[in-house]
Amino acid sequence: MTTATKRKVGTEEVVDQLRDAMMAGQLVPGQRLVEIDLSETYGASRSHVRAALAELTSEGLVERVANRGARVRSVSVDEALEITEVRAAIEALCAAKAASRITDAEIEELRGIGERMAAAVETGETAEYSKGNQALHARVIEISGQRTAAATLARLRGQVVRFQFQLAYRSGRPAESLPQHLAIIEGVCSRDPEAAAVAMREHLTSVMGAIRASAD
Repeated sequence: MTTATKRKVGTEEVVDQLRDAMMAGQLVPGQRLVEIDLSETYGASRSHVRAALAELTSEGLVERVANRGARVRSVSVDEALEITEVRAAIEALCAAKAASRITDAEIEELRGIGERMAAAVETGETAEYSKGNQALHARVIEISGQRTAAATLARLRGQVVRFQFQLAYRSGRPAESLPQHLAIIEGVCSRDPEAAAVAMREHLTSVMGAIRASAD
């Protein structure tokens, strides 16, 4: 009787799991990424881990250090501000596109996200608010149908995950950003591309201000 062989995880699965771990703050800036350890953790061959690290390096999430291997890349405040400024331009485009093509069912979905975010602020459930925040941005991008923008934004957001995590749990930040998110929802759901784009730019400009404040 033979024992079933455990399936090896492929490169793309390792990429996704490592990216998710960085987004969740489980892997922190500057942390070393040792191939043999990652191979054991994720059940992947070292060649798949090596390929995954190369992919994440191209995305700007990992950096190679001479004679020291790979580590999670640390992004400076100035770079985080630049990234957020670029995000503002691209996400404003996505918001405008989403407003021009949103369906009735998607309107109901976005308004539901807004209601849950408002409830989370009311009850002080920061983690739930953060989930709603991420879901709202993701759905606006998806509804826009801008695949190139979606791929670009995924890379940009990953690079500033440390700042996103800090802001999400900063006292008073959810209550401050809720009206901004509700304005985005209103612009998109009202099928008003200009209002949606303006609301998105104003929100991400506020994020830049919060990043500066957190650095101070």
